[in-house]
Amino acid sequence: MESTGALLVHITGQDRPGVTHALTSVLAHHGARVLDIGQAVIHDALALGILIELGVTLRASTLMTDLLLEAHRLGVQARFTEVSAERYAEWVRQQRKRRYIITALGRRLEAHHLAALAGEIARAGLNIDRIDRLSARVPLEAEQAGPRSCVEITASAAEPAREPDEGALRTALAALAGLSGIDIAFQHDSVWRRHRRLVAFDMDSTLIQGEVIDELAAEAGVGEQVRRVTEAAMRGELDFEQAFRQRVALLRGLREEALGRVVERIPLTEGAERLTRTLKRLGYRMAILSGGFTFFGRVLQARLGIDHLHANTLAVRDGVVTGEVAPPVVDGAEKARRLRALAAEQGLDLEQCIAVGDGANDLPMLRLAGLGIAFRAKPAVRAGAGQSISAMGLDGILYLLGLRDRDTLPDD
Repeated sequence: MESTGALLVHITGQDRPGVTHALTSVLAHHGARVLDIGQAVIHDALALGILIELGVTLRASTLMTDLLLEAHRLGVQARFTEVSAERYAEWVRQQRKRRYIITALGRRLEAHHLAALAGEIARAGLNIDRIDRLSARVPLEAEQAGPRSCVEITASAAEPAREPDEGALRTALAALAGLSGIDIAFQHDSVWRRHRRLVAFDMDSTLIQGEVIDELAAEAGVGEQVRRVTEAAMRGELDFEQAFRQRVALLRGLREEALGRVVERIPLTEGAERLTRTLKRLGYRMAILSGGFTFFGRVLQARLGIDHLHANTLAVRDGVVTGEVAPPVVDGAEKARRLRALAAEQGLDLEQCIAVGDGANDLPMLRLAGLGIAFRAKPAVRAGAGQSISAMGLDGILYLLGLRDRDTLPDD
């Protein structure tokens, strides 16, 4: 059959079972060759598009009349757009262009959020190809406990020869996120995004809500001195190892039973259990790479099913903290080294690794991993990481992996 181009069949109307079957059966009866097909349903409103090859024989047939009659019987509307052979050939060439994933997530996504985001995407010279809701449907009447909203946008260059200025777009999206109170992630739509396998977590202020060393300092009566040093270190104003040893030295003389009291009172971060349960079920390996302490890390390892733990060992002698830690101190460089070693042990490319943390000492591993996420971090850390989450709990990471709420394990 000599091709003269293509025909795009648009079907819209109320969705119900059997519509796609009935219409494709008409195409099958006429021996049509399907070149592309896509379907979306929003609140029972159907949008179905089928692109078929249009040859001389099919052009002379009753295909369009038969489709119109069948659409009328089904209670939907059909319209047709002819695509020239030249336009179709250009469309085929454009399939090789790079695609991007922009994920917007927050407690609530309003129209003004989406309008501003779509505006930034358009200004970057990108065309929106697809929008999917990843979060669960929201009831109108009852307020959700811990509400979550997320949409995932797939976009590509409107002109194939002109890719966006990614640096400028990331800066614009980060500014928009800061002003609007939502999180916006920008990723390449690549094979790596769909094959992450290892997740490395910082512990303090990431998996748990607080800094263990600050709580120990409160028990030792040196809270204010330690807190000042902690905050300066997290801002990157002090060398981590020097500051860490300085803080630990202030704990000298603390009774060992104080460690148990700290374990009991520091809660997990919102979404930590849902995230780790889901990742575990999906076969991910998980690690804690922390500048905190092993005595707390072991508790989390058992509770959350963490596979690997690398943290600092607080020296205790005769039931009393000595004010020392066993070498080497797990600082930023050590976290990155451990991440690289874990990936190598498991035969993984670093692009398959995810790293999550909040402090300046996490930046080396955040930059090393294929997906580095600054979680509820200081501005300097957010600026240095590839992605950031501040508006939601840790389980917001699941959206960055493309998982829907219905794909994940529910909260207890």
